[in-house]
This record gives sequence, structure tokens and C-alpha cells, in this order.
Amino acid sequence: MAVVRSAFIDSLAGWGVYVVGFVPAAASFWLGATGGLGADPVRAFEQTLGLWALRFLILTLAITPLRQLAGVNLLRFRRALGLLAFWYATMHFSVYLTLDRGLIWSTILPDIARRPFITLGFAALLLLVPLAITSNRLSIRRLGKNWRMLHRLVYVAISLAAVHYLLATKVLDPTQAVHVALVAGLLGYRLVRGVIRRPERRIA
Repeated sequence: MAVVRSAFIDSLAGWGVYVVGFVPAAASFWLGATGGLGADPVRAFEQTLGLWALRFLILTLAITPLRQLAGVNLLRFRRALGLLAFWYATMHFSVYLTLDRGLIWSTILPDIARRPFITLGFAALLLLVPLAITSNRLSIRRLGKNWRMLHRLVYVAISLAAVHYLLATKVLDPTQAVHVALVAGLLGYRLVRGVIRRPERRIA
């Protein structure tokens, strides 16, 4: 009974993350519909969705160092945070395709191919697709050790997303600096930890 109750609580908490996670998108949509996003609402909406995609990726990668360094175990929320990052990235790209470019593929395809920041953003989204599809227990069982290898693509995806975010505007502002620093710190932590653990494995 205790196990069932714990699973139910974890499931409820996970759904709570989704509910709270979509609040920024809903609030931004409401502001856009009511004229609260300024002179260029489409661009503002598009940028907000993209920024939250990056934020959820950062939160996803922060789960491990929080557990290892601070003893805060939020592993049960990692899947929800990762999927939120994927859905925000998808919404970000969808706004670009529809509201920004009006589904005019003759301009969209050259845009993706020739503008580096859009190319990088699109590549990051593509990398998130297999991660989202395989973010379930069935995939974990079927893929085995390969699942962990596949999901290391998140490191590449967040790197591309951070550069995409930097190149989207030509001026580095404090918000960009903080987000990119967080990405660099999270990736740097994993790199340093991996280097430290190699000698330990050799000794063992």
C-alpha cells in the first residue's frame, strides 16, 4: 500500500510540474491576445517560448548536480522537465513557422539553411525529438545501456540552443549572460566530474 501511495504521489507531483510548466506559455498567449506584448507581439511570443525551452533544459540538467552536491533528489521530475523543454521548443518553432513566416516554405527553408542561428535552433529541436519519444519506461527497458548513450544528446542540444539564443540578438544582455553561464556551468560540471572519475575507475 505504501508503494502504491508513493507512486500515486509521484505521479500527481509530475502532473503538477506540467500544469505549472505551461503557465508561462498560457500567460504569454493571453498577453499577446490582449495586446500586452508590445509593438511586435509575434516576436515577443516566439522569444518567450524559446527562452522557456532553454530554461527547462537548464532545469533538467540541474537535477543531477543538485542531487550530487546538495543532496536534493528531484529525479522524479526530470522527465517532466525534459518534456516541457521539448514542447516549448516545438511551440517556439511552430510560432516561427506560422505566425512569423506564414507557412511560406519558399522562405522558410532558405531561412533555416542560410541563417546560422536558425540552423542551430532547428538542429537542437531535431535532437530533442528522439529524446522526447524515448522518455518512457518502455524505451528504457528496450534500449538498455543504449538509452543512456542516446540521452547524452541533450548536452549537444542545450549547447546548440544556447548558441542559438546568443545569436538571435546581436547584443549580449544580462539575461542572455546568466542563461549561457548556467549552461556552461552545467556542462563544465559534467566534464570535470567525468575527468575526475576516470582515474578512480582505473584504480578500481
